[in-house]
Amino acid sequence: MAVVTKKKTQVDYAVGDHIVYPAHGVGKIVAVESQTISGIALELFVITFDKDKMTLRVPFAKAKTVGMRKLSDPDTMKAALTVLKGRARVKRTMWSRRAQEYEAKINSGDPVSIAEVVRDLHRNAGQPEQSYSERQIYEAALDRLAREVAAVEQIDETAAVERLEQVLRAA
Repeated sequence: MAVVTKKKTQVDYAVGDHIVYPAHGVGKIVAVESQTISGIALELFVITFDKDKMTLRVPFAKAKTVGMRKLSDPDTMKAALTVLKGRARVKRTMWSRRAQEYEAKINSGDPVSIAEVVRDLHRNAGQPEQSYSERQIYEAALDRLAREVAAVEQIDETAAVERLEQVLRAA
């Protein structure tokens, strides 16, 4: 198992880069490994997700197809925060259908789509309580968005959550 450090790969990621993996959120590339699996030599990114205490190995060839990407630029994050300021748009469909749509948006990895979920499920004081499943989806979306905001703005996750909640309260 060879580990290469600070070498740019053909897909423009290097050891030490923060990336977004759609199904898991923000992670950090900690190594690049060569492994032989079933007789096939593969180059792999080793990505850690500290909050989830998880390590993921992604073949170079699959990085783009699984949706792995660099952190959003500040303009994209600004667009996501603008979405939070908008009015909630809750469709009049059954909850199970909306829940599937929300999960798909969260797992897309797109910060603007995740911001839509946070906006739509946010409850201000004085509004009716959320169901357990609504709360779970809201917290998952808020957590995913906060992790990327924290990584982009180089602040801790607690400060990022507070910033997002402040934007939501001001809306």
